[in-house]
Amino acid sequence: MTDKHHEAIASFAPIGDDNAVKEAVEKILAEHFAENNNTEVYKFLFNTIDLTTLKSTDSPRSVADFTERVNAFEEEYPELENVAAICVYPNFAQVVRTVLDVSSVKVACVAGGFPSSQTFPEVKVAETALAVEGGADEIDIVLNVGNFFDEDYEEVCDEISEIKHSCRDAKLKVILETGALKTAENIRKASILSLYSGADFLKTSTGKEYPGASLEAAYVMAKCIKEYYEKTGIKVGFKAAGGVATTEDAVKYYTVIKEVLGEEWLDNEYFRLGASRLANNLLGDILGKEIKFF
Repeated sequence: MTDKHHEAIASFAPIGDDNAVKEAVEKILAEHFAENNNTEVYKFLFNTIDLTTLKSTDSPRSVADFTERVNAFEEEYPELENVAAICVYPNFAQVVRTVLDVSSVKVACVAGGFPSSQTFPEVKVAETALAVEGGADEIDIVLNVGNFFDEDYEEVCDEISEIKHSCRDAKLKVILETGALKTAENIRKASILSLYSGADFLKTSTGKEYPGASLEAAYVMAKCIKEYYEKTGIKVGFKAAGGVATTEDAVKYYTVIKEVLGEEWLDNEYFRLGASRLANNLLGDILGKEIKFF
């Protein structure tokens, strides 16, 4: 007998094999990359960045300094929209919240046993709640990939739902760790389970243990987001993270999302890029000179 999780997966259109997905992405880029490769798009993309520091050496002082750069950006480049969010470990939520002066920039925290998702569900829920209490507007968690591979979909979904509940008003981004999932079909299944468990965003990768974002994964995730929207009327965002470093990379993700999901996904409410190096590269291409601001 099938359960509700298998039924949900079966209710979505098949995605095709990995080669079919690769060809679909190549076709989109061949037809549309050039028209998006311009300064206006670069400016938009800068405003979608979750500026990220996730190092073992992070400290209250280093995170405060990191946040001050975002404050300073407002002063030095008033003609440009700032980044979308600052993303840090959950114990630094309060630091960012205290130091950040820019109201348009969100406070995002990884939580839930990031990056492996290997800890007790109770710890994941508590860590999320503490991050939100500390001032986080957004929480990035990793789907339990081990349980997913065991096909314990109920456990996978219950965990996401419980964490979502502990987010209160904060947005929940679910990281699929697409480099570990590997195939288009696994990414499709994980996307559907996350969507039905209350994800506000689907995110590709942690950038830590496995290969980071790929355009093929983005395509599959976007197709699932689109079908979920058609079925439910609920708009869910997309975030690429892990290795998105160059302006060209960023424009490619923009192009795929624009073609699959359409113009209405092209704002930082629904489209994000998790990055540390990308910010300076985009700034340099916007301003036409090398920039080392962040």
